Amino acid sequence: MPILSSLRDQRTTLSFEFFPPKTDQAGEELLKIVHELDELKPAFVSVTYGAGGTTRDRTRELVRRIITETAAPTIPHLTCIGHSRKEMTEILDQYAEDKVSTILALRGDPPRNDPSYDRSKDDFCFAKDLVAFIKNHPHPFEIGVAGFPEGHPATQNRLKEMDYFKEKVDAGADYICTQLFFDNHDFFDYRDRCDLSGINLPIVAGIMPITTLQGMNRMAELAAGSRFPAKLLAALAKAGDDPESIRQAGLDYAIAQCQELIEGGLSGLHLYTLNKSRATREIAAALTF
Repeated sequence: MPILSSLRDQRTTLSFEFFPPKTDQAGEELLKIVHELDELKPAFVSVTYGAGGTTRDRTRELVRRIITETAAPTIPHLTCIGHSRKEMTEILDQYAEDKVSTILALRGDPPRNDPSYDRSKDDFCFAKDLVAFIKNHPHPFEIGVAGFPEGHPATQNRLKEMDYFKEKVDAGADYICTQLFFDNHDFFDYRDRCDLSGINLPIVAGIMPITTLQGMNRMAELAAGSRFPAKLLAALAKAGDDPESIRQAGLDYAIAQCQELIEGGLSGLHLYTLNKSRATREIAAALTF
């Protein structure tokens, strides 16, 4: 089911992200969580794709099961690193067969177990190349691309950054889903810069609630460059060492952040669930759309 119609509505949409589990048992447990969150009637859910295509089969299997067993429109992530054009055609053909209507096209990361990986040999150098390739597939996929409110980690020149992003959009993108951020000023400024660049696509904001200090520290390592506003750090510090107080402080911040975005005319909120339902359900229940 296409998602663009819902993203173009005046009402802010809600969507969720999952990652493929590593075992069959974890897969069954995740499907229960997906069913729980499906009760919230999300505009769509998305499924991530491991570095270098390491979760290719499990991503597809999870996508197929969600499509078959729930009512949620389902978007697989697809990265271009490490894939030939032949492999990419096979993947797209499979998703067309599965009745997938939308794909989130990403550059992705090199395989973590191969630090000397040579990107120059890839058929797809950048996400824009993958976007153009998907656009030329016989199946009429809608295509999402990643946006970076805090700046693309590989581009220091913030003026050139928008030029590169415009090239990716012009290759055939239909909507934008942002990386996580914690300061709404970054998002609104990014949206304004998109407007100035002639980019007029629906923008879905990626939100990651902080529920543990360990999770925040890991996030700081994985999402290099992420900014943690003083207001958020102060709320977590005030919570002390009590895990439940820390969790509540993180949720309160996420709820306030989401509500401000909704009131700012956001196209959609995309919650990174970490394959859990409790925090996501609590945030959704507290919001006024």
